[in-house]
Amino acid sequence: MNLLSLGLAGVGAIALWTLPRTFAALPLLLAAVYTTTGVAIEIGPANFSVLRLLVAVGVLRVLVRGESMAGGVGTTDRLMLAWAAWLVGSAVFHEPGTWIYRAGIVWSDLGCYVLLRVFVRDAQELLRLFGAACAALLPVSLLMLVETHTGENAFSVLGGVNPMAAMRDGQLRASGPFAHPILAGTVGAACVPMAIALWRQRRGLALLGFFDAAAMLYASHSSGPVLMAGFIVLALCFWPLRWHMREVRLALVAAGIALQGVMNDPFYFVLARVDIAGGSRGWHRAQLIRSALEHLDEWWLVGTDYTRHWMASGIYANRQHTDITNHVLAMGVMGGLLLMLLFVAVLASAFRDVGRVVHANGGAPDTVPGQAPDTAAGDGDNGARAAAPLPPDRLAWLLGATLFGHLLNFMSVSVFDQSVFFVYLTLAGIAALVLHQGQAAAEEDTLPGHWHSRGMVRS
Repeated sequence: MNLLSLGLAGVGAIALWTLPRTFAALPLLLAAVYTTTGVAIEIGPANFSVLRLLVAVGVLRVLVRGESMAGGVGTTDRLMLAWAAWLVGSAVFHEPGTWIYRAGIVWSDLGCYVLLRVFVRDAQELLRLFGAACAALLPVSLLMLVETHTGENAFSVLGGVNPMAAMRDGQLRASGPFAHPILAGTVGAACVPMAIALWRQRRGLALLGFFDAAAMLYASHSSGPVLMAGFIVLALCFWPLRWHMREVRLALVAAGIALQGVMNDPFYFVLARVDIAGGSRGWHRAQLIRSALEHLDEWWLVGTDYTRHWMASGIYANRQHTDITNHVLAMGVMGGLLLMLLFVAVLASAFRDVGRVVHANGGAPDTVPGQAPDTAAGDGDNGARAAAPLPPDRLAWLLGATLFGHLLNFMSVSVFDQSVFFVYLTLAGIAALVLHQGQAAAEEDTLPGHWHSRGMVRS
């Protein structure tokens, strides 16, 4: 770790330790945006990037101050703990030293999730973090635009990233501080729903978010993140059908069966036909799924240490494996079907929580009856009168749409750098929203004449 990265780690650690809880997530966000995971302090076989160092400081802060997760421990939280336990525990069936690498994954992923659950407790705090993300990503998006035109990565001064932009089919692909252009584009796609969430109250920040998203998606020249952004918007368009999602899911299953009936290859080979940015490797991703199914007997129980024979192409970073460009399948390779199913269960639990909030607030007005609207002049961005915040059901739906986008993006990339922060921000936001909503409902039930958030009737 060079002096610049070490200085950023020191400043971030001080900020994380001293800031009040409502702002304590900001140093983690800035570490995910402005530092690289390729530069780390090495202690024996363990590597500690800036983000991992801040997670350590955050965990120590939580223990010393006795801070806890909003609403207590929920189902998604328990599933995350089970996933982390089996990820490390299944290492005993793999090569010696594997547990160190997996412990690092748990430290980054579970650490970010838990700290976000502690620091982000309600919708207001989540939206504040969204606004900070849109502002913080502006320099990154601008530098990525420069990178895609000059071929020089300005973040190489931090170390840990390639100083030159990647090249594919004659196109320069910017990655900024991230480990791969697809991961940079993924963060850009995650900016789209954050900007939408801010549109009512912080229009200036929302416009910044839209610019960040467009710039990062363009500079990364990756089809997967573009599709992720498109599917997020598509999922938001399903809001009028929120009471009929069971029928929608059945229709999707029927569409898959219909594709299977008319295609020569398995239906998931539709991935091979998608190429938005040019030079897409959709066929590789589809063939990877087929190869994994063909070699199911090798990895279903506890995973496998060798997949090189699955595909005709390998990966530079590890001669024992092919390029596992599928996050869900990567779980199976590391820990078998159990780890994969635990990860899927985490996502399913989050989607169920979204449904709970939507159904508990269905038809809710933007403001509670009897509550005076906010008439403060100016929203801090454009001088307009402050609008009502995004209602809980709409915010939950937006988070669900974001998670849906991440899920589909998992079919094209295995997330392995600091961009995981934005995945777990979505999961933690959903968990905080549903548990906070449950607490609010319990408090309302004790008040006479309250506005019943579940039944939407005046008692």
